[in-house]
Amino acid sequence: MADAFYVPLGEGRFAATGHTAGPWTPDAQHFGPPSALLVRALESVETTHPSELARVTVEILGPAPVAELAVRARVERPGRSVELLQAELASAERVVARASAWRIATSDTAEAATDAGPLLPGPGSVGESPWPEGWQGGYLDAVEWRAVRGGMDVPGPAAVWARQRVPLVDGEEPSGLQRLFAIADSGNGVSNYLDPRKWWFINSELTVHLRRVPAGEWIGLDAVTLAGKHGIGTATSILHDADGPVATGAQALMVRPRQAGGG
Repeated sequence: MADAFYVPLGEGRFAATGHTAGPWTPDAQHFGPPSALLVRALESVETTHPSELARVTVEILGPAPVAELAVRARVERPGRSVELLQAELASAERVVARASAWRIATSDTAEAATDAGPLLPGPGSVGESPWPEGWQGGYLDAVEWRAVRGGMDVPGPAAVWARQRVPLVDGEEPSGLQRLFAIADSGNGVSNYLDPRKWWFINSELTVHLRRVPAGEWIGLDAVTLAGKHGIGTATSILHDADGPVATGAQALMVRPRQAGGG
């Protein structure tokens, strides 16, 4: 197995490795790596002026198998100041995810910039943290996790630092946004309060609003999961780098008792 989430095959095609396998089943990917792969495609869309992604929504249309995937991206609605991008991820002929992103022309707003918010204690202040029993490796083992408040194996809200042990694409250094999105889809897992052996709490989408591109290898995730009375929940998170908060994330969750043999 290549020491990366994906091996490039050319012409927008990638082979997913076992490092992408999710905690629920080894046959389907955790959606952190596919989200990052979609962002990689969005970053590659040409622009005529300096600009940055301001909001990315990943719609999860079905499981992403640990197999070959194809990704493509385009400008959906062009503009000089604001433009809408679209990306699509497919397995064979089946589209498994779509991403939409607003890309905004950059300008100097340092004079008007607000305080980003409090810093998280650094990852060097704590040791590596475990995940709950009942979840499988793959992606979870391909990322280093360090909890600075709460913990993945402790029910309830948690603040953690995460760092990829492997690159997104074999032979490439991940960009700051690729690192962010590889982790952002873990908000519901980090802040879970239900036994994953008895409950599903799976997200149908991920939305991230960005203020700036993160720097460094470590991504901080300060997350909380809440559930209503009718099988619907949310996981919200503040995403950090070493200099402070950089983005906010949200996931819509399907919450349901887990039945033997399926969901």
